[in-house]
Amino acid sequence: MSPALAVLPDRPLPDRLGGAPDGKRSLRLWLRLLTCSTRIEQTVSQRLRDEFGSTLPRFDMLSALDRAGDAGLTMGEAAGMLMVSNGNVTGLAARLKTDGLIEAMAGTDRRVQRVRLTPQGRTRFTAMARAHEQWIEALFADLTRAEADDLTRLLERTKRSLHATTHEELNG
Repeated sequence: MSPALAVLPDRPLPDRLGGAPDGKRSLRLWLRLLTCSTRIEQTVSQRLRDEFGSTLPRFDMLSALDRAGDAGLTMGEAAGMLMVSNGNVTGLAARLKTDGLIEAMAGTDRRVQRVRLTPQGRTRFTAMARAHEQWIEALFADLTRAEADDLTRLLERTKRSLHATTHEELNG
């Protein structure tokens, strides 16, 4: 474990906000989460470009289609899974089709386009997914199993809290 991760529970965390009062704890937490998330995303994006000539949105779309299997996804389903607009998914799907990685499926309603991975797309995604998993493992290698489990539990609790709070705001 790296010395930076060996912070004792009774020792205060370093404050890079110049002595911000304790009331800024949530802000510091959010900034640390954002910094970590952004750094991971930048690293994975760069590696996808360097090793596969791909982008993170392309990887995410292929991943969603891989999980969907032969049933494929509609553009709306894919947009919902990726949390982007239908227009973004439609453009992404068009480029993936041009590259031979996905194909349109025949359907009864021409207004609803359903797509799935081609065999070439499945092979390409499998290679990307293996590399992606190794990169993520390496990025979290300094965490012990217990630390990773604790962090996962805390982030899950945070996710539930966010969902409850934002759900109240949207419906309140």
